[in-house]
Amino acid sequence: MEASAKRWLSLYPKEIAPVNEYEDRPLFDYLREAAARFPTKIAIHFLGKELTFSKLYDDTLRLADQLQKLGLKKGDRAAIMLPNSPQSVIGYFAVLMTGGVVVQTNPLYTEHELHHQLKDSGAKMIICLDALYPRVKKAGLNTDLETIIVTGVQDYLPFPKNVLYPIASKTKLPKKRDIRNEKNVYLLTDLIQNGSKAFKPATINAREDLALLQYTGGTTGVAKGVMLTHRNLSANTKQSCMWMYRQKYGEEVVLGVLPFFHVYGMTIVMNLAIMYAAKMVILPRFHVEEVLKTIEKQRPTLFPGAPTMYIALINHPNISQYDLSSIETCISGSAPLPVEVQQTFERLTGGKLVEGYGLSESSPVTHCNLIWGERVSGSIGIPYPDTDCKIVSETGEECPVNEVGELVVRGPQVMKGYWNRPEETEKVLKDGWLYTGDMAYMDEKGYFYIVDRKKDVIIASGYNIYPREVEEVLYEHPDVQEAAVIGVPDDYRGETVKAFIVPKQGRVLDEKALDAHCRKMLAPYKVPKSYEFRSELPKSAIGKVLKRVLIAEEDKKRQTS
Repeated sequence: MEASAKRWLSLYPKEIAPVNEYEDRPLFDYLREAAARFPTKIAIHFLGKELTFSKLYDDTLRLADQLQKLGLKKGDRAAIMLPNSPQSVIGYFAVLMTGGVVVQTNPLYTEHELHHQLKDSGAKMIICLDALYPRVKKAGLNTDLETIIVTGVQDYLPFPKNVLYPIASKTKLPKKRDIRNEKNVYLLTDLIQNGSKAFKPATINAREDLALLQYTGGTTGVAKGVMLTHRNLSANTKQSCMWMYRQKYGEEVVLGVLPFFHVYGMTIVMNLAIMYAAKMVILPRFHVEEVLKTIEKQRPTLFPGAPTMYIALINHPNISQYDLSSIETCISGSAPLPVEVQQTFERLTGGKLVEGYGLSESSPVTHCNLIWGERVSGSIGIPYPDTDCKIVSETGEECPVNEVGELVVRGPQVMKGYWNRPEETEKVLKDGWLYTGDMAYMDEKGYFYIVDRKKDVIIASGYNIYPREVEEVLYEHPDVQEAAVIGVPDDYRGETVKAFIVPKQGRVLDEKALDAHCRKMLAPYKVPKSYEFRSELPKSAIGKVLKRVLIAEEDKKRQTS
């Protein structure tokens, strides 16, 4: 792509180089470097518990040693099903040190969803939360899963929280003695204690060797494993560091409330904090009051988040009572950022909040508004360094300025392809270009704007929800004849799920029955928030349900209400 066609390059400040070299280093080498340079510096703060970089690195080496002794080899897949915690960081880098491939798994997944991911990835090992152990054990049946490693939030809590947590927990947790007696089931704390910090990490070809299978879906509704290499992830992390050029190595404090099992939180929080040698302040969940207290006490300088987080914070009735002045930089992703939210948050904190864009297939960030420069409301910004972008028509020709077409991108952060799905890979990767499935346009300056999604993906609170997956669960209900699922606007979540149902003749259905059915098969955020019962659904001449008609009807309702 000719430099003259990259209109956005003229917008780059002098601090951001448009062309850069990216080191072919394994991701875990950045942890080694941080531990070597700042052994006594705090790497992780977790609900009062702190780990230095030296301790974090040693625990990771010890766990990697034990994972290898349990049979994890280079190229083997190992799932991690944990909330944000020191264990999620240690487990992630320990798997990578063995040469293994991490399979990030949402702790909210049902047995049905987890089984698919384990089966498809061929994961032979999983590190999970103690409360999830019964679900994992059942989901692992008839898969390649051989080893289960269990840990609890209390394992990395300070005294007396570590003693009180199991008592306060609403979930009945498995007893340690029972777990130790089960075949091929181990406690993570035991493994770390017995491991050797003399472990020698595997030799990695950063350009070719996979670091991650990040599961995502699409119009088919079947979750696919995005193959991301060490270089894909380290390059995108490096690009993000370049974008935040005022941040200082070894001096930043990053608030980690975005889930690490989501590629956005993994790159912009966890990997970036390790590459920056920053203190990572980890929270296992987003709770408004807890986040406000943590910001005031721990003084984070960097707070990556999603619009729903910033909306919840600025609408908290007591926000003015908290000192949020430490925040300098916030990148918002996963959903559009309303301009009034951006302006209010910046006024309350004194920091900068900008909108970015990305997808799992690109590690994930490809675009972002300038943090210290011109920003355009409604725009996803301009491409990251070394990222080529263009808008193409259905015939594959590049569209002129301000004309809508499909956004395609190319850069060092773009995936190798989909795991064991060459046909799906060929549909989206063409001559090095990733076809995003998002309809967009570029203006005269080089700013990009997303106008619609080619896919029917619903994005609620930053989570991707694939309509067909929800529809298939609805179809399993014996009284459902037809089902169609769409996303409808929601003031808080951005979008939420609505289902249109045609009951079988003579059957009576209600929302309560369908809600109970869906909750058995779907994570809570995927469960429809409303249902509409109809005698028929709008269809084309060939019998295809016309979701655009349903969407138009919903739009009309909102306009007249």
